[in-house]
Amino acid sequence: MGPDNVKIIQYLVDTRDLWPRATKTKDLENEASRALALLTEDEKKAVLRYYFVADAKMSLASHLLKHWVVSKYAGVPWWETKLTRDEKTKPIYRDPATGRQPVAFNVSHQCGIVALAAVAGYEGQVDVGTDVVCTTERRARDHRVVNTEGWGRFVDMHADVFGRSEARFLKSDVLGGGTTQAGLPALARGEEIVDFKLRCFYTLWCLREAYVKMTGDALLAPWLKDLEFRGFRAPSPGLAGFGQRPDGEAAAAAEVIKDHEVLFRGERVDDANICLRSLGPDYMTCTAVRTPGRKEDALGWDLGPFEFLGMERILEDAEARLG
Repeated sequence: MGPDNVKIIQYLVDTRDLWPRATKTKDLENEASRALALLTEDEKKAVLRYYFVADAKMSLASHLLKHWVVSKYAGVPWWETKLTRDEKTKPIYRDPATGRQPVAFNVSHQCGIVALAAVAGYEGQVDVGTDVVCTTERRARDHRVVNTEGWGRFVDMHADVFGRSEARFLKSDVLGGGTTQAGLPALARGEEIVDFKLRCFYTLWCLREAYVKMTGDALLAPWLKDLEFRGFRAPSPGLAGFGQRPDGEAAAAAEVIKDHEVLFRGERVDDANICLRSLGPDYMTCTAVRTPGRKEDALGWDLGPFEFLGMERILEDAEARLG
């Protein structure tokens, strides 16, 4: 396919209300039997190995999405979407006839939401990373740590996965002089300030996770300290109920941020297209893409809002492509 046929694919699956009668992971064997039947035996075992049913549901949706995006956008029958891993252990699909990857994809999940980002139809190498975070999932625990040990200690507990300047920025500069930062209420006090600091913390986590996943490395990569997001800012909380404004309105409301100052070993990173956006009041997503052979290709792609994808549509598409 030529550059005009490249498709940017971004979907979300909300698993929180799926299979409501499954109160334990083992219940999914009956309640989600239709979905489980579309996985390999190893994938089923991986799903049912989770202790908490919420985690198992996210894992199930994640597995389905990877097969779904390959089958739908590469035109591959469902049972021929054989997923393997590249040299960095990142899940991929290779066309057995050509050895190429017709669809590059990445998934992430947290607090019931599963995110998929993918690029289909690009003729060269394309790297994709995505992340979804919930800023309030651990709110009670986070506040307890901050209140008992201090904000600086909270940041230091995670500093080993941040860049050299990032922890310092979080500890001393993140408030930006008080009320200038989007999302920080005027005259904020106490818990409101802690909530805003935590939102900035999870913003940085989301940015870094998406970027690192784009590279194919993990958060244990030896170069993590060499990657820095300078002067990052948190997007303003989004609309209730996961409503998403058009990008122009969202940018004006500071709910989507596409301009980032990224440095690697002191040199500016200029080949990554990175889009951070709010998803409702408590979630945010980040997608990062690059095309190493022609950096201008990925930089020109529009990383718009994610769309929600219903489980019924995934299952119907899969069953229609069983081959």
